[in-house]
Amino acid sequence: MAEQRTAIITGAARGIGAAIATRFAADGMAVAVLDLDEGACAGTVEAITSAGGRALAVGANVADEDSVTAAVDRVAAELGAPTVLVNNAGITRDNLLFKMSVGDWDAVLGVHLRGAFLMSRAAQKHMVEAQWGRIVNLSSVSALGNRGQVNYSAAKAGMQGLTKTLALELGRYNVTANAIAPGFIETEMTAQTAERIGVPFEDFKAGAAKQIPVQRVGQPEDIAHTAAFLVSEGAGFVSGQVIYVAGGPKD
Repeated sequence: MAEQRTAIITGAARGIGAAIATRFAADGMAVAVLDLDEGACAGTVEAITSAGGRALAVGANVADEDSVTAAVDRVAAELGAPTVLVNNAGITRDNLLFKMSVGDWDAVLGVHLRGAFLMSRAAQKHMVEAQWGRIVNLSSVSALGNRGQVNYSAAKAGMQGLTKTLALELGRYNVTANAIAPGFIETEMTAQTAERIGVPFEDFKAGAAKQIPVQRVGQPEDIAHTAAFLVSEGAGFVSGQVIYVAGGPKD
């Protein structure tokens, strides 16, 4: 039997991150469920371990260098050297440009882009040593531009440039890097968006579904399926790509 791979998924306490963590565990990986609040990871860890998988809850601030170093070192010590990384952690601080504070800009760029950089830098040494690795970064259709999200859109576009450069630099070590750009996915984050603009979530989802060619909104599992392919043995010749998982084509 092949040695068990260890994966780190950031922002894995809920939503897309939790779905990816659960899927990777079902595929046979040991999974580090990483989130800002370690206690919030308990549900995801319990779901994995009760199904017979291996999981570890790890509290870390991905925007903080020391926190990231400590987290990756802990995963290596307790689960095994991480050779799969999913940079999913993210926040929103939406506002129109003229109302957006520097704090809101820095917070979003910090978690998404700085976080992905710090996590990738810390994990890559284990991948290089193993001569095998997979990095998946979560972008978004907002990378193409989205009113009220100048910070989030910039961060998600940045994730695509980061991904392509990681693919160029790490390819010689048999490490791939790819990005997934979700469209409308039913999560707590999209529910909060509906609440903020004062629309019932069911109506918000129904309105979104009408604009999507497959006539439904996405589920976290839709992203997990794509991530599972990208980190598989069979995807070793897929690198530097951005896959829009949005129920239809995006420019």
